[in-house]
Amino acid sequence: MQSVVSRWFGAGFERLHPLLQALHLHGGVLTGPIEITLGQGLARPFGRAVARKLGIPLQDGPHELRVEISHQSDRLLWNRRFDDRQRMDSTFRPVGAWPDGLWLEQTGPVRLGLAVEVIDGGWYWRCRKVWLYGIRLPLALFPRSEAYKCVEDGRYRFQVTFMVPLLGRVLSYGGLLESHPSAAAE
Repeated sequence: MQSVVSRWFGAGFERLHPLLQALHLHGGVLTGPIEITLGQGLARPFGRAVARKLGIPLQDGPHELRVEISHQSDRLLWNRRFDDRQRMDSTFRPVGAWPDGLWLEQTGPVRLGLAVEVIDGGWYWRCRKVWLYGIRLPLALFPRSEAYKCVEDGRYRFQVTFMVPLLGRVLSYGGLLESHPSAAAE
């Protein structure tokens, strides 16, 4: 069986942790507690603005996250739900192939060109291009992001951090999530 993800990675797919391989072959649902942290001082309003644009809760502290991951022949879909209320949906379209290709992530008005680095079986996103409302922006004008997913003790570690030059971290969220099969995989 293949998916849009395994085709994009080619032989490099085997470098991912087996649980990440299964998730990206069959889809699934990840759920669990996360921590949202907004920046301090001047970084806080920037973090709130990023959170608002992306559909992330504006309150610091513990939250529940549900991520539904599914595939179509030409795209990867991530539908995130924070506290069963706020949504953040993303569509990822592959361009080229690993290790030099990108995924184009569309989340609301923001589109990112993301490279992937595999480190110790984990999937680490590297932002290479940014568009806002279809207009290409220099990377220096957009908050820098660090995002990854890896496996710890049979669970999925999910972490996303946004940083702004001179202000540092403006927003981060992450936690350890449990996997559940998707309805399509059952």
